[in-house]
Amino acid sequence: MVNTNANALGIIFPNCYDELLPEMVTERTMASVPFAGRYRMIDFVLSSMVNSGIDNVSVIVKKNYHSLMDHLGSGREWDLARKHGGLNIIPPYAEANVKIYNGRIEALASIESFLENQREKYVVMSDANLAINFDFEDLITRHVESGADVTMVYQRAPIPACIKERNHTMKVENGRVVELLTNDDRPGVQNISMNIYVMERKTLIQFIKEASARNLNSFERDILARNLSLLNVQAIPYTGYLARIGDRKSYFDESMRLLNPDNVAALFCRPVYTKIRDDAPTRYAMDSHVRDCMVADGCIIEGEVEDSILFRGVKIKKGAKVKHCVLMQGTVVESGAEIEYIVTDKNVKITADKKLSGTDSFPVYVAKGHTV
Repeated sequence: MVNTNANALGIIFPNCYDELLPEMVTERTMASVPFAGRYRMIDFVLSSMVNSGIDNVSVIVKKNYHSLMDHLGSGREWDLARKHGGLNIIPPYAEANVKIYNGRIEALASIESFLENQREKYVVMSDANLAINFDFEDLITRHVESGADVTMVYQRAPIPACIKERNHTMKVENGRVVELLTNDDRPGVQNISMNIYVMERKTLIQFIKEASARNLNSFERDILARNLSLLNVQAIPYTGYLARIGDRKSYFDESMRLLNPDNVAALFCRPVYTKIRDDAPTRYAMDSHVRDCMVADGCIIEGEVEDSILFRGVKIKKGAKVKHCVLMQGTVVESGAEIEYIVTDKNVKITADKKLSGTDSFPVYVAKGHTV
């Protein structure tokens, strides 16, 4: 599975943006939010690293990480169950100097000694709120060829509403970042940082030491933005498929975009690995009606489903009607129930003959384990 030829280690920050999606992360991290029928958000960036030959990946967790640890396990599904390198999940208080961090710098400072003991020359860093199939190997190659101190990745697009108060935009001249703004609110198309970075490991350690000595915690604002005249910070545009999750509305909208086969093909252009669950194929009853849906394995469909995403083990009973919904694992919609523009978390039950409806601009969310 893994082409181990990248001289780089990966670092993933799974708790970034948790505060933007409070309903869905009360018992999990942003990285373990279910997406695309059978995956978690972390699967996309982690699989991208693995497909790019990165076989040493650290996940620095902050809180609510039981679900994430259960999903990742030893990293076997990503071929990261190794004696050296592999998958390394770092919870708070795992060591005396590891604590609950407030920013990216504090998170990195907690693993400073770990970074010093690694053998890889480069480090790639990413958040886990992006569903993306990214070529990190090409990013590392272009970073080396440019001679940059740091290379960032950006997308040219209007600033999404879900990150209006949590974004970084940049001005790029001849490939070099000359201005980096935090919480930009300008209209129109901007160069939006995707929070994907590559740099030498020794350079990162130097950043960590200097920031810790000055009590700084923002990598973008306190390290990069203040030193653009001193550092050669390069930026690479990304034009491929990208789903950015920042709130309930963006989660629903990005899920619905996957009903377009072209978007599915773009997101899964290279393998995306996830935790294996041995389920039977989905069973469709003779009088069921299913149109324009993404349906995972293990479902039982006896009613009507249109324009919806069904995760593993969802049951739609006879006479039930489901339209424009995202139903996570174990959801049961009983006979006669009608739901539209609904997002259900895991193990939700919609009882018989109930009618539940949201709107395209305000999809209704039903919390994990609830019965309606």
